[in-house]
Amino acid sequence: MTASTTEGDHGKARMGTLMLAALGVVYGDIGTSPLYAVKECFSPQSLHRVPVTPENILGVLSLVFWSLMMVVTVKYLSFITRADNEGAGGILALLALVPTREGPEGRTPSAKRRLFFLIVLFGAALLYGDGVVTPAISVLSAMEGLEVATMKLKPAVVPLTCGIILALFLVQKRGTAGVGRIFGPITLLWFVVIAALGLKEIVRNPGVLLAISPDHAVTFFLENKGHGFLILGSIVLCITGGEALYADMSHFGRPPIVRTWLAIVWPALLLNYFGQGARLLAEPAAAQNPFYALVPSWALYPTVIVATAAAVVASQALISGAYSLTQQAVQLGYFPRVTIVHTSRTEHGQIYIPEINAAMLVVCLVLVLGFQSSSGLAAAYGIAVTGTMTVTTLVYYVVVREAWGWSIWKAAPLAALFLAFDIPFFVANWAKFLHGGWVPVALSLVVFVVMTTWKTGRAHLAEAFRNALLPLATFLDDVKQTAPHRVRGTAVFMASNPDGTPPALLHHFKHNQVLHEQVVLLSIQVANVPEVSDERRVYVVDLGQGFFQVTAHYGFLQTPNAPSVLSMCNAYGLTIEPRRTSYYLGRETLLIDGHSGMSRWRKVLFAFISRNARPATAYFGLPPNRVVELGMQIDL
Repeated sequence: MTASTTEGDHGKARMGTLMLAALGVVYGDIGTSPLYAVKECFSPQSLHRVPVTPENILGVLSLVFWSLMMVVTVKYLSFITRADNEGAGGILALLALVPTREGPEGRTPSAKRRLFFLIVLFGAALLYGDGVVTPAISVLSAMEGLEVATMKLKPAVVPLTCGIILALFLVQKRGTAGVGRIFGPITLLWFVVIAALGLKEIVRNPGVLLAISPDHAVTFFLENKGHGFLILGSIVLCITGGEALYADMSHFGRPPIVRTWLAIVWPALLLNYFGQGARLLAEPAAAQNPFYALVPSWALYPTVIVATAAAVVASQALISGAYSLTQQAVQLGYFPRVTIVHTSRTEHGQIYIPEINAAMLVVCLVLVLGFQSSSGLAAAYGIAVTGTMTVTTLVYYVVVREAWGWSIWKAAPLAALFLAFDIPFFVANWAKFLHGGWVPVALSLVVFVVMTTWKTGRAHLAEAFRNALLPLATFLDDVKQTAPHRVRGTAVFMASNPDGTPPALLHHFKHNQVLHEQVVLLSIQVANVPEVSDERRVYVVDLGQGFFQVTAHYGFLQTPNAPSVLSMCNAYGLTIEPRRTSYYLGRETLLIDGHSGMSRWRKVLFAFISRNARPATAYFGLPPNRVVELGMQIDL
């Protein structure tokens, strides 16, 4: 066997492993859509159902087929996933690719650019609304299979769903490393099961495959008119995992995700959807629950178990996605500091954020108890995810125009094609607003207000510091002239502005009249890339007189750690003894009577968020017993 053959076999084995892993993490959400997507088009309990006629069945299936084709296969897998930020995907990673443009003042972006960033932030906030509905509707729709088995179990559906969701969120702190190894096989079993169930019905009625023709979708709209348009609010349920596969791209890379879709996921989904259609053609009464109508009575309980396991996997993917989105938002300055726990020593993407976990758990339980059924939750599902999809298209257009240099004649038609699907889905889902669609929108608005308030407040705070900042060169000249007493050890001052003197250093020098032998001004900079390698992490500048300026660069998927940065300084001639090192931080007391231009309610909210954000001591990994905090008052 040649070396090239061995390498080829190894490459194929690695690709197979990545595809199996991607199957569990990336496609869990879209993979469980057959549980409720077709059902919401025809079920008597659905908000905008259509009559179960052969024409409507073929029309719905045609819409499902072309939605999966154009939105997932063409838009996301053929184009959007190519817009990766050094391998990372998701709306904030895509935003980081947009070139920065300054306004005429040199610092303030133009009004159009500010509006663009606000739209993108709202699109990111909408992902949280999607993230809390997915676990609730996925698990609840899986458990509703018990009602098909016997109506005596109907009272147990909601309590069992709450129990599963509670257990799911409680085990998050243990990490997904161990559970992750079985995600792929569980999801693979799920896709095999749904493909087999659908194929069985298609063999009995192969005429259902005629729905592939777009003529049936056109006829459906012509016959059902406005009501046919509203059914898009249910059709969208079959593509709700499209944004998730883009956001999770950093874990596996684009090739495994594309190959898994084409080889496994897409064929299995189509077989099951068309199988449900074939079943409805033969038995219109199956509209009560078309998915479980495919299941033989002897296999009902095992299928419920497999469906529940698949729903848990789908929920896990969205929960992990919410963690990753929060980490990116924190690093890029759009979200207050939170507790980020790395649950794996080898996989940086496996994190746990207890604050987000607790909030999502409470909201999911409230949704299940409030809506009581998957049909009720389906009315709340769709606005958030279609809003994010629309914003993703807009950001993609800006990226290809400004970052890649595409001509408007090349970029505009492609964006228009994507929007031709995004906008109708988005508009159709707004018809569900008063029936529960307001819930994820309200949650997203809360997140959006927090994100914009934090970003604006930090900008005003930085401006206040910048106006009061003493140039570093002036301070060093003063130290040279006064020659203060120097004590043993190293003092580390966190410096947000590398050109100015940290306020904590000024306060320390003013009140204590001494300096350490070594003074390190540590600045943490977050780049618009997912990761920065250790080789490019640290830059050290000797300022003289025992002063050193250390700049540490991190990516938006990495968590800063100050002691780790200082240990790297040895390679640059700066030796720091941890036991003789003290860290000095400023603790600001925010006063809301200043003239920053923020409205009073935003000042109050920003002050509240700042007080409750994770302390800088914990966020930067500082040893608590070696931290000195100096208080100061800031007028906003």
